[in-house]
Amino acid sequence: MNADARPLSPDPRFDEIIDRRGTGSSKWDMMEKVYGVPADDGLAMWVADMDFRPPACVTDALREMLDHGVFGYAGDDTAYRDAIRWWGRERHGETISREAIFSTHGLVNGTGICVDTWTDPGDGVVLFTPVYHAFARVIRAANRVVVECEMLFDGTRYGCDFDAWDAQVEGSGAKMMILCSPHNPNGRVWTADELAGFAAFARRHDLILVSDEIHRDIVFPGNRFLPMSSVEGVADRLVTMTSTNKTFNIPGSHIGNVVIEDETLRSAFAARMAGLGISPNSFGLAMVTAAYSPEGAEWVDGLVRYIDGNRRLFDEGIAGIPGVTSVPLEATFLSWVDFSGSGMDRAEFTARVEREAKIAANHGPSFGKGGESFLRFNLGMPRVRIEEAVARLQRAFGDLQ
Repeated sequence: MNADARPLSPDPRFDEIIDRRGTGSSKWDMMEKVYGVPADDGLAMWVADMDFRPPACVTDALREMLDHGVFGYAGDDTAYRDAIRWWGRERHGETISREAIFSTHGLVNGTGICVDTWTDPGDGVVLFTPVYHAFARVIRAANRVVVECEMLFDGTRYGCDFDAWDAQVEGSGAKMMILCSPHNPNGRVWTADELAGFAAFARRHDLILVSDEIHRDIVFPGNRFLPMSSVEGVADRLVTMTSTNKTFNIPGSHIGNVVIEDETLRSAFAARMAGLGISPNSFGLAMVTAAYSPEGAEWVDGLVRYIDGNRRLFDEGIAGIPGVTSVPLEATFLSWVDFSGSGMDRAEFTARVEREAKIAANHGPSFGKGGESFLRFNLGMPRVRIEEAVARLQRAFGDLQ
């Protein structure tokens, strides 16, 4: 049986409709202000958090803290560090040193600290676009220069163009590169050869290589995620960033894990952290420790199966709209949809999605070069809402049938 022919199985952990409107949710309560999509009957498919409760082990850890009732400063974080090490070893075959782990206030914060540690104002930072929009925002806010290396796209799959990128980066003043692995928004899981190519590119241009691996745990069958740390000869310039935030849908915890095995790099990062006065919050430490556990692993396996079903349903619905295609997802819960074949300009297809379908989706140009004809849709919601989104989009573009 073809994998995409398998029946979609319900799962009460993810089928539950949780009304997030009026809770201060960025995703639901800001979509009218940002996109003009009313919250009362709109669908929020933009901000990359999901509409699912985290596993019970996470909420139980918070409940235990609440029951204790004293919320003092965090101290001994050994259990937190060991949970990260266990997860890396069991899920990704990594060996992580306890002293290599830093806790930041999420990975956007982690990105900012990396930029601050290893670059100066006016230096370039390389991005492989289209890519997660917060990278460029942080780089520019720090008065650094975004060097956009646009990926190859054959209409179905994204790839690397190292020859063109070499020419582009030469003389650019770049000191750092940020790799999104798996990639957001196109959902690529980089192969061993591609990762080796990125590492060689960093060496050729003497770049610090920051590997943002926040989506590493949501990878679909037939694909295998490899951490950048698995590449030979890259440790002396490698900074790996991971997090429970996307995987377990706890981004409000604002905690990220930055892993640096090289002692020289580690010392520089530690000094910058100390200079900025950054320390973790105790709630975040408890949530990470609880999530990175056998119970958390079982929940993630169920989540991946469920998102894979949402992906299949959404792709099938998009395929029914002539001239509109969704890039096949290998990982993440974010669908990258190309409207270039519809014959519409960006203003028209965006208006149809927002005004007629009443769906808030991220605008492609915010992800940099190569995103002009795209919208990004968040599939991390109960399946009935994916069904509703597909029906709305097919009606909005019904004249193309």
